[in-house]
Amino acid sequence: MKFNERVLNEAGNPRVPLIYEQLMGEFEPKGIRLINFNKLSAEEGKLLEIYFDQKIAPYLSANIVSKQQPFPFLKNKDIYAVASLETKGGKTRTAIIPCSNNVFKRLIDIPTRKGTFMLSEELILHFLPKMFKNYEVKEKSLLRITRNADIDTETIYDEDLDYRDAMENLIKQRKRMNPVRMELSRELNKKMISSLCKDIKVEKSHVFISRVPLDMSFVFTIQSYLKNTGQESLFYQRRAPRMTAELDEKSRLIPQIMEKDVLLSYPFENIKSFINLLYEAAKDDTVVSIKMTLYRLADKSQIVDALVEAAENGKEVVVLVELRARFDEESNIEYSRKLEEAGCRVIYGLNGYKVHSKLCLISRKTEEGISYITQIGTGNYNEKTSALYTDLSLITGNQEIGKEAADVFAALLRGEIVEETSLLLVAPKCLQNKVLDMIEEEIQHVKQGEEGYIGIKINSLTDKVIIDKLVEASQAGVRIEMIVRGICCLLPEVKGYTENIKVVSIVGRFLEHSRIYRFGTKEREKIYISSADFMTRNTVRRVEVAAPVLDKALKERLDWMFETMMRDDEKGKCLTEKGNYVDRSVNDVKLDSQEMFYAMAYSNAEKQ
Repeated sequence: MKFNERVLNEAGNPRVPLIYEQLMGEFEPKGIRLINFNKLSAEEGKLLEIYFDQKIAPYLSANIVSKQQPFPFLKNKDIYAVASLETKGGKTRTAIIPCSNNVFKRLIDIPTRKGTFMLSEELILHFLPKMFKNYEVKEKSLLRITRNADIDTETIYDEDLDYRDAMENLIKQRKRMNPVRMELSRELNKKMISSLCKDIKVEKSHVFISRVPLDMSFVFTIQSYLKNTGQESLFYQRRAPRMTAELDEKSRLIPQIMEKDVLLSYPFENIKSFINLLYEAAKDDTVVSIKMTLYRLADKSQIVDALVEAAENGKEVVVLVELRARFDEESNIEYSRKLEEAGCRVIYGLNGYKVHSKLCLISRKTEEGISYITQIGTGNYNEKTSALYTDLSLITGNQEIGKEAADVFAALLRGEIVEETSLLLVAPKCLQNKVLDMIEEEIQHVKQGEEGYIGIKINSLTDKVIIDKLVEASQAGVRIEMIVRGICCLLPEVKGYTENIKVVSIVGRFLEHSRIYRFGTKEREKIYISSADFMTRNTVRRVEVAAPVLDKALKERLDWMFETMMRDDEKGKCLTEKGNYVDRSVNDVKLDSQEMFYAMAYSNAEKQ
């Protein structure tokens, strides 16, 4: 396939134009249509020309590339109109016009047709000749480049460098990193593409023609339009996180948690229970310190506000802020400053290892001595994503877990990794090996004539060491159930190889993000929640924490949740031995596990 005939979208899927056309076709009966200029009447065209002249043209800055005006720097993922111009003397020039502008609307209403819109960049491209009256426009297209976003954080481990300042400099460099892709909305001649590739410094093999809009964010405007016009039937039934029935929010939380473990399940239950605990700890006279690892935070984070309040109240607050959380670096740098200014002790992670764990330790001084409350989660301390992602959060007063969490923080403060644990699984040294040991235990049980079982819910499976052990377990006769939302580098149900492994992927309204590890049959089951997927980057290259769920009622709840997800035949698909995902029929009435969990959360909240 020639480079100027390729069709690509954001995800690199050639089927996307067909899907886009299908979805836009489904919009039309609902009164929504995206239109091209050539579909307008002469009267409508005149109205849009007036709109362009008054509302858009004054804010455009056109460049004609020459010795006096070098090829401009193109911002990552911004849209530009590009044209090949010919002078009266026959010379060729290249013109570039930035189209991404917050001053004018991206989605322009066609005044004579309710619900019909045109993209501003298409309008700019159509009227581009008006800006170059002394030239003949030979060719024109919309253009967008994608720049490399990988920054090399290993270069900043220098004792003489301020880590945060060095990260800020690296982030600035990201904005000017080399392009890895150039997308065009129209085909151009090979000579012009070659010229653009030379100026932009991108390989011809990385040039693609897109049959869909280069930036799909205009869909959010359409969403608002549909809501404002009363078409609620097109939207999901409204769902909002409920407060957990396990806690009485009107009473002090610390005594309740010391009495029994609590498991929050997002987005069905509200992260506010944990935030309330932090605020209570910030004020509690018995609390002496709060330690947390922070990876991704929400805008206007209440988590940070609670930590700031704790520090201002005289508590020792120690926060590991991972400045290398991709695309959250700038946000985390700002939060690290805010925390430092409030008197918190802020550290930035380990040399060579990202700290991806979701760990919080509240230490209290009581009459009996030191007392711990530990929170271990599968997802970030982020109020926004807690309403969009499925995650689990264990809050426990178990003192042995608290002591091991204290050891984790002590190691992080020394710039070291944990070498040995008893209850917690802590990567990079004490997670993969312990998972392998528990898989081996199941193999041994089968060899002794007993039933062996493994249940795993993760986002991705790429760790070859664990994959090989799972294959060995399958061949030994261990029954293995896996819920893997994304990448899965294991083919299940291959006879004589993985025939005892079943893999389901759930892609629903909410992003499946929780991680659950189950080992053993009910009477001897070990069950963990974790921040780690079974990917080498998680199991041996990051600091991750998995915590055992020891409370019988919580274990039963997690078992029920896992088994419900395995039966999901509304949003769940089975991975076959051929590597494709297929629909399945498990229940008499289709089961959507996420809707069931929400129904349960609503029901429990009503009983309070």
